[in-house]
Amino acid sequence: MGEASNITPLKFNVSDFSEDLLHTILELVSDGIWDWNANTGFVYRSPGWYEMLGYPRHSLENSVFTWENVIHPEDYPQVMTVFDNYIHQHAPHYQAEYRCRKADGTYLWIEDRGYIVTRNPDGSVARMVGAHRDIHTRKCSIEQLERRNQSLEALVAERTRELSRVNQQLQLQLDENRSLAERDTLTCVANRYRLEKVLLEECDRAERFRLPLALVAMDIDDFKPINDRYGHAVGDQTLVQVVETLETCLRPGDLLARWGGDEFMVVLPQGDLETARALAERIREKIAQMPTLGSFKVSLSLGVVQRHPGESPAELMARADQALYRSKAAGKDVVSE
Repeated sequence: MGEASNITPLKFNVSDFSEDLLHTILELVSDGIWDWNANTGFVYRSPGWYEMLGYPRHSLENSVFTWENVIHPEDYPQVMTVFDNYIHQHAPHYQAEYRCRKADGTYLWIEDRGYIVTRNPDGSVARMVGAHRDIHTRKCSIEQLERRNQSLEALVAERTRELSRVNQQLQLQLDENRSLAERDTLTCVANRYRLEKVLLEECDRAERFRLPLALVAMDIDDFKPINDRYGHAVGDQTLVQVVETLETCLRPGDLLARWGGDEFMVVLPQGDLETARALAERIREKIAQMPTLGSFKVSLSLGVVQRHPGESPAELMARADQALYRSKAAGKDVVSE
């Protein structure tokens, strides 16, 4: 999201134009113009924006997630910091340079400028416009100047290839280590570390874009007797079977994590309380259909919550845990809020 340098100062008030008229005007502009209605979540992007990145016109979702998804992962944190500082009035303007993913998978350097044209009575953003400008040639020229000395080109190229091979090997090792560090060794779902990391990211996103976020906490009822009677190997196999059943109930984008022991949590991005309750009931019914283990019938108690504005991940998880305890106190195998 951004604004070309010729956008400020505006010579007109965006609110004076109808939505259709404004977007018709922007269709004629060659730059990558965008228009974000924060109250509805709708983001208009001009044909120039799509052409700059090589996508068919108006082929992507008209939401902030399209913008998030094209930003290079290494540039994302810095861009969000600059963006947040501006929309919360901690900075006088919004301007950033970063890489955007093109349709062919390569990245293009762009300059991003934006301008808030309307705020809500509570000070939050209502409307913001801006533009992306292609600065890839300038960025590449700077890099080329650094390698102008012909006598060093061969050495630099050889060293670069060597470092590239080493970096690829290191990256593979880092990716493997990261995967192991964020995955539960028994069930292969996300572990507690990844749960806390993802929940923090989703809370930030929900706060930034005023989106709903829900959490489901669950616990296997009377799990200890399984280990005591049948042994830990059978108990572990039961946990694996429970996880396999849980995964069939999730939506794309939901995160299932093992919180500890026989307790699990599901993060539901853009999920409200009704969505969380429906998922929890579906999970409870699916688990109830699992085959009995001897005389033991597997069941779950579940707690569901929706994030309140300004609520931290720790506070959200604490409320989910309290809802889970209410299910236990209510006789187990139930869903509580």
